[in-house]
Amino acid sequence: MEPNLWFWVSFNAAVLGLLLLDLGIFAKKDANGDPVPVPVRTALLKSGAYFLLALGFFAFLWTSYGPAEARQARALEFLTGYLIEWSLSVDNIFVFVLIFARFGVPPQYQHRVLFWGILGALAMRAAMILLGTSLLREFDWIMVLFGLFLVWSGWKMLRSVGEEAGDPRDNPVLRWMERRLPVTDGYRGKAFVVREAGKWALTPLALVLILVELTDLVFALDSIPAIFAVTTDPFIVYTANVFAILGLRAMYFALSGIIHRFRYLKHGLSMVLMIVGVKMLANYWAGGKAVPVEYALALTGAIIGGSIALSLWKTRGEVRSAAT
Repeated sequence: MEPNLWFWVSFNAAVLGLLLLDLGIFAKKDANGDPVPVPVRTALLKSGAYFLLALGFFAFLWTSYGPAEARQARALEFLTGYLIEWSLSVDNIFVFVLIFARFGVPPQYQHRVLFWGILGALAMRAAMILLGTSLLREFDWIMVLFGLFLVWSGWKMLRSVGEEAGDPRDNPVLRWMERRLPVTDGYRGKAFVVREAGKWALTPLALVLILVELTDLVFALDSIPAIFAVTTDPFIVYTANVFAILGLRAMYFALSGIIHRFRYLKHGLSMVLMIVGVKMLANYWAGGKAVPVEYALALTGAIIGGSIALSLWKTRGEVRSAAT
């Protein structure tokens, strides 16, 4: 069963509606009309709600979507892909915390940056999924390249554990924009672009947004090939990505204060990337799914859950780093 045009339109309209509700109706504002920083309790509730929404979609796939013999397989593919994408999106939070700290982004404007950043991420990933699916259908040997890339990426991530993160201001795209385009000397409220002295200029908030988009592009280069190791069905790949990204903004505000405690998460993520890379290579040589999806789901869940649990246990009692 393939989703028809109306399903795609309805699904994306619902996603956009959720984002707009979050930014508008559910976003509290102060007396001056500026957004209030998202409280941790509210962020936790939103994160839980998005997780339950993903589980609801999983239940829909399990019980109602397509022929009975294919429902469970598709539902498990979605859940495995969602777990992989969700765990990789947690890694984004490390970078978001660093970017906002280095640029001194006021807490009340971080929500706005992440809103537009997620909209851009959804559009960018949709294009990458379509491209990747088309390439795999035409040239199945590309699966070997994806698999090798994931193994290399996982190994590179594992080797980088413990290294000091670079300064996001050193990004070459950002430096080029600062040299070529007018940028204000400070923030202008929540504006990305302002007109001053008769000329249009970017604000530092616009530079932060661009950096957030570039960060997601880099992470997508890992996450999109990773989910192709689970399924090449564009419907499952896209929806798993959407549900993982939807909760990213709320998860940032829920975890930003304790993200430094996720000490072993990168170890777990690197292992997942290498495992799914090997799985993709095995799928290619076997001419099908060499490892049942339920085994991949159990292994992914155990590695990610174990790395998070070990991190929180090892770092219990630690206070937040002054750097963040």
